[in-house]
Amino acid sequence: MSDELLLSADSHVIEDPQLWKRRLPASFRDRAPVWPELKVGGQFQARPGGHDPRARLSEMAQDGVSGEVLYPSFCLDLYGLTDVALQEACFRVYNDWIIEYCSAAPDRLFGIGNLACFNIPNAVKELERCKKSGLRGAMVWQAPPSDFPFHGDHYDRLWAAAQETEMPISMHILTGEPYAFPRQPPVRIAHLYLPHAVNDKLLYAANALSGLIAGGALERFPRLKFVLVENEISWLPFVLSQYDKYWSRGNLNSEMKLNPGQYFERQIYATFFNDPPSKMLFGHWATKNLMWSNDYPHPNSTWPNSREIIERDLGHLPSNVKKRLLSANVQELYGLPLMEPVMA
Repeated sequence: MSDELLLSADSHVIEDPQLWKRRLPASFRDRAPVWPELKVGGQFQARPGGHDPRARLSEMAQDGVSGEVLYPSFCLDLYGLTDVALQEACFRVYNDWIIEYCSAAPDRLFGIGNLACFNIPNAVKELERCKKSGLRGAMVWQAPPSDFPFHGDHYDRLWAAAQETEMPISMHILTGEPYAFPRQPPVRIAHLYLPHAVNDKLLYAANALSGLIAGGALERFPRLKFVLVENEISWLPFVLSQYDKYWSRGNLNSEMKLNPGQYFERQIYATFFNDPPSKMLFGHWATKNLMWSNDYPHPNSTWPNSREIIERDLGHLPSNVKKRLLSANVQELYGLPLMEPVMA
């Protein structure tokens, strides 16, 4: 296997199931979300490194990964909360915890904060707190409530603050209104694995993408960066080409001055980790926008065989293109330090 530097743009932590019960202010504790106790090899492939950062460094080495951008697991569900104050309090608890987790290896572990977006002034304050605490970006829901679409101006103060602080905004799969919380596990499992759920997930990602572009956010905030997380990438060129076609005909009522594909190239990134058709895109499209990830430690992660999957899908590429996809793009987006390759 080659010795390329591997930096995962989307890996996960496994939060303590009692985290919110233990840390929420007393006024929220009776409503604190709680999950089943962790068992190694259990829910979300809960390896020790999911909740123990020191164990994680060893597990990263097993996969040949030098650094990881970290997203939550249980906390993804909390984007489905409709109790605004509770959601804000839960996200503050998580953000405090991920700051502590990353402090074990700040040159290797890079946390993404969570933002509640019902109340935008509060979201701006939390974004600024995340920035000052060393987190590298912030996440909002991917499928927003119908009252707060991305094509409106509801988010403009947040987008302005994210642009000013140079905090990329992530949108992760399975977050937002369609994933209401709390829900019973059988309902959740049925929803996630019925065939239509695959279509739903891509639909929410495509809607988010088009809302941000056609709604004018990228025109109004030209230095703002967004990241589509864990949606894979092989569907993107087709969708963008369709928007380009209708834009060129004047069919989109929008303040866009560039075509949709140009906004994507300038301001949007997307992560991939196990998308075999994407090998036909690499080196031909969006080389500076795509970022490899391993989705550790979830069950469909490429861990501990990431280098084999990379060889399968990227082995045909010249070294400069592989470097972009495997490390350079994520380093530039988040301002990460220089790192050396770790061999499994």
